[in-house]
Amino acid sequence: MIDLDKENFESEVLQAERLVLVDFYSDGCIPCQALTPHIHGYEETYGAKLKFASLNITKARRLAIAQKVLGLPVVAIYSGGEKIDELVKDDATPENIESMIQKHVS
Repeated sequence: MIDLDKENFESEVLQAERLVLVDFYSDGCIPCQALTPHIHGYEETYGAKLKFASLNITKARRLAIAQKVLGLPVVAIYSGGEKIDELVKDDATPENIESMIQKHVS
């Protein structure tokens, strides 16, 4: 899992050669913390097919707003510099995240 910040977001996500899953979270977000072990598990399963990264929005508020992340948790998939899919708040369940991954890697 790559830790993103405003310095490396463009190179690691927007200029990536392959699909990138980005987990947007903040330190005080309890639902985000509950998703973390699931997302790490998906990285073990699907890491060969897409890159996994996370961004603590507490440290990069402007970047999060630029990516239209207005509530948490948000799990998004990027391809070719564009956000092509995302799950927000109550829709960001472990089952939905895995389904979204499978939709894009199969």
